[in-house]
Amino acid sequence: MFRHRRTTLLGAIAVAGLATTQAIAPAFASTAPLSQAQEVAHFDITTLQQPENITLEPNGAADVTFNRARQIARVTPDGKTSILATLPAPASGTATVSGIVRAADGTLYVNYNAGSLSGVWRIRPGGTPEQVAALPDVKVVNGLALDKRHDTLYATDSTTGTVWKVSLRSGATSLWAGGEALQPSATHSSGFGANGIKVHDGAVWVSNTDKGTLLRIPIGADGTAGAVTTQAQGLTSIDDFTFVGQGDTVLAAQNFANSVALVNPDGTHQTVLTAQDGLSNPTSVAVRGKTVYVTSGAYFTHNDPNLLLARIAH
Repeated sequence: MFRHRRTTLLGAIAVAGLATTQAIAPAFASTAPLSQAQEVAHFDITTLQQPENITLEPNGAADVTFNRARQIARVTPDGKTSILATLPAPASGTATVSGIVRAADGTLYVNYNAGSLSGVWRIRPGGTPEQVAALPDVKVVNGLALDKRHDTLYATDSTTGTVWKVSLRSGATSLWAGGEALQPSATHSSGFGANGIKVHDGAVWVSNTDKGTLLRIPIGADGTAGAVTTQAQGLTSIDDFTFVGQGDTVLAAQNFANSVALVNPDGTHQTVLTAQDGLSNPTSVAVRGKTVYVTSGAYFTHNDPNLLLARIAH
């Protein structure tokens, strides 16, 4: 049984899929409902099915990574869950699967932390997992983003606060960006700096969990990283995020804050979903049309990892 709830979303939000670059005004005089927020799938925490990251299928299904179970699962909009793949266990130690993206041909790419098996893995439709790029020197490979135009992946290392670049044509890997803005905080440290990541409008955007910031790194004409700028701050425990529409409006998961924030192009932000809506340490957000998808990993609550859907009202 779904648990239906209602909350509010700022009326100024641009509906996904509409071609608009209009900035959101910083003053919000009106609100509109985010209708029927509901947990459409509940996962089994006893078998470590805690969703970490999400990518969407054309039919509205969600592909999620079960972080500690080493699994990739597909969840239909009505909550039916099936396991697509399980990554091979390392010879020793623990292993986690984190970021996930989908290519146009249906191929899924995922980040895997597993000692000598660490790196980016590929799952073709109906196929078995295979490693396409080794990243043995990365401490905690986390967020993953796809630059479709250049057949390139970008992956964050949350422990060192760096961004790595992976060529899908050659499999070559290189350190792409680093610096203080991407690193964990020295004074308020969960140990996670650079975390979520997206390619958007000629730049790589990265969240820094410790510092509560959303960052933008331009992609140079030669493919190198430009200067890091802070687009928003004060986003406590920000995890992964997504863009809404064609502009720079963002929906961001705030993990141990148990909330989702709407972040405007000017950096202002407001909470639009909370634990009262069913969030349990949200990890990732995706948008398709007017539908918002949020995964909750329950890493700190230890209760009810789930997938929540909501509707953007215009």
